[in-house]
Amino acid sequence: MEEIATFQEVVEQFIIEDPRYPVEAYTFVRDGFEYVMKTIAEGHKASTPRMHLTGAQLSKGLKDFALEEFGPMAAFLLSQWNIRSTSDFGELVYNLIKMGLFSKTKDDRREDFDQVFDLDAELRTPYES
Repeated sequence: MEEIATFQEVVEQFIIEDPRYPVEAYTFVRDGFEYVMKTIAEGHKASTPRMHLTGAQLSKGLKDFALEEFGPMAAFLLSQWNIRSTSDFGELVYNLIKMGLFSKTKDDRREDFDQVFDLDAELRTPYES
């Protein structure tokens, strides 16, 4: 019987070849994706099948997840994981697709994540007085 690799094992193997982002960055995107899907499901009264997210929707959701999870430390933590723009979200998502952990439709493009908004500003603004 074949042994199934865990999420962390798959990511650790991948980052040997592409070390731009640590395991924590991939874990954040995976958990953030689940947060976004749960938030959308809660917004619908009836049960809805898993819907597709655009790069812009996922970028906004990941920003919201970071603020909820990390509060004023969100910008600092994400930068520690080399996540400094919505383009980094795209790189992480498309790496997860390469790993076979996420999927995409024929209409999805990596560029859908480029310059969606100023991530640093969006993470810092709620805490500036």
